[in-house]
Amino acid sequence: MPPKEQRIRVEVDGQSLELSNLDKVLYPAAGFTKGEIINYYTRVAPALLPHLRGRALTRIRFPNGVEGQSFFEKNKPGGTPDWVRVETLPVPGSTKDRETIDYVVADDLPTLVWLANLAALELHTPQWRIDEQPDLMVVDLDPGAPAGLRECCTVAVLMRDRLARDGLTAYPKTSGKKGMQLSCPIAGTQPAEEVSAYAHRIAEELERANPKVVTSKMTKRLRSGKVFIDWSQNSAAKTTVAPYSLRAQAQPTVSTPLSWDEVEAGGARAFTPDEVLERVEEYGDLLEALLTPGPALPSK
Repeated sequence: MPPKEQRIRVEVDGQSLELSNLDKVLYPAAGFTKGEIINYYTRVAPALLPHLRGRALTRIRFPNGVEGQSFFEKNKPGGTPDWVRVETLPVPGSTKDRETIDYVVADDLPTLVWLANLAALELHTPQWRIDEQPDLMVVDLDPGAPAGLRECCTVAVLMRDRLARDGLTAYPKTSGKKGMQLSCPIAGTQPAEEVSAYAHRIAEELERANPKVVTSKMTKRLRSGKVFIDWSQNSAAKTTVAPYSLRAQAQPTVSTPLSWDEVEAGGARAFTPDEVLERVEEYGDLLEALLTPGPALPSK
C-alpha cells in the first residue's frame, strides 16, 4: 500500500490552508523537501511578492520532484480556494475574447504558500501587469557552450552601457540555471511589439559591434562560444522566471538578483535558497527599482 498522505492545517495571514507531505523530498540529490520549499518561499515572500503582484502567473509544477514529470500550468488548478485571485484573460496572441485562461495571480502570502504546497517550484511572469502595457523590458542572456556565466557577465555590462545611452537603467539577475536576465523599468505606455522591436534592434547593434561574443540570432548552431541576447522575451505571449523563484535543477538554485559590482567582477554563479535569504537580509531587494515605472523607449 502507498504511504498515507500526511496533512496539517495552518493559518497564513488569516487564511486556512491544508499542507501535505512536508517531508516529501523534491530535490533528491540535495534531500531538499517540500517543507523546506514552503519555508523558503514564506521567508523570501517580502522580496518576491512585489514582483508577482498584478501579473498573470505561469507555474511549473513538479509533484514528484525535479527528477519526475513536470508540467506547465497557466489555468487555475482544480480545487483553487475562493480567496485566491483569479483573472480570466484572453490568451496572448489569440483573437480577443475567443480563447481565455483563468490565471492565478499571486498577490499575497497565502497564495504563495498554497502554490508551494502544490509543488509549483518555478514561478514565471510576463512583462506586463493585468490590463496594462509592458512596464518592463527584459533580455535573456543565453550562453552557448563553452561560454557560460562569466561571458554572460561581459555581455551584460555591454548591454547595460548601451541601454544607458538611451536613458534606460538595467538591473541584472541570474536565471538560476546557465544564463542571466537584464530588466529595465519602462513607462508602460508602449505595446509589447514596440518593446520587442527595440530590444531586437539593440541586440543586433551589439552583435555588429561584438561579433565574437554576441549573437542576436535564435539559430542554436550559431551560439557556440557566444551569448545569445534573447530580445523575444518581450513578446506578450512570453514569460520570464521571476526573481527569487526556485529552479528545477539537481540542486535547488534560485533566480538571484545581482549587484553590478558582482557582474563586473564576473561573479555570477548559482545561489542556493539559504544564500539568497542571507543576501536579502544583507542587501534588501536589489531589484526594488523595477517596481517604479521608468522612461518610454526611444522610437528610433
